[in-house]
Amino acid sequence: MARVISVLSFRRGTGKSSTAANLAAVFAGEGRRVAVLDGDVESPAIHTLFGLDENEVTWTLSDYLGGRCAIADTVYDISERLGTRLPGSLFLIPSTTNYGKLGRGARNSYDVNRLHSGVEELIAGFALEVLLIDTHAGLQAATLFPLAMSDALVIVLRPDQQDFQGTGLLVELARELKVPRTLLIVNDVPEAFEPNALKAQIERAFHCDVAAVLPYADEIMALESARIFVLELPQHRATTLLREVAAKLLAEPVG
Repeated sequence: MARVISVLSFRRGTGKSSTAANLAAVFAGEGRRVAVLDGDVESPAIHTLFGLDENEVTWTLSDYLGGRCAIADTVYDISERLGTRLPGSLFLIPSTTNYGKLGRGARNSYDVNRLHSGVEELIAGFALEVLLIDTHAGLQAATLFPLAMSDALVIVLRPDQQDFQGTGLLVELARELKVPRTLLIVNDVPEAFEPNALKAQIERAFHCDVAAVLPYADEIMALESARIFVLELPQHRATTLLREVAAKLLAEPVG
């Protein structure tokens, strides 16, 4: 059975889309059939991480939600374009690459029932084992819809007070929606923080599993958010940690 995993953050700039893209590459690197759906119809980014140019795209999620195409028309096979031959398959459903269509028009076309049907068609039509949804940051309808259909949620945060407060709201929302598994990833952690102490502090505050504390790394930043670091830096500590997160996401929830 396919696993639907949403990736969320309280605010933009936490590395949410990068986390979703890198987790997808980890799953595909393990030989799985994986798709990434960019559920952020207002500020899409993940197609850039995968090197998909807007000139290569005909149909997107926004077109599907607006009834202009079938969901299968929005799927782009990017398995062989990442510089590394992946044993699995990796597909991308871009939100939109036409920034002139963003804003109110995109929000008005967001049909939750059509999205749910599209997800089911994607899983069946492409024999997916994992579907990752890169959601819109924050708390709004475009965030709630994917969470309600998810088997697991990854919340990405940075080690600052504003993110801590917002993350608490997201954890409570996940509990209200009865998402079977919620994991936290603390991203871009400076050397001044002791990882185990930070992990323990956040787990006590939210009563939620911190699956990884990812260090700030110049070598990852040097990729300029245009390449997938788990493929470029396979021996890096952050890559090892994301592989561990991926394993937790596929494990059966306890209880």
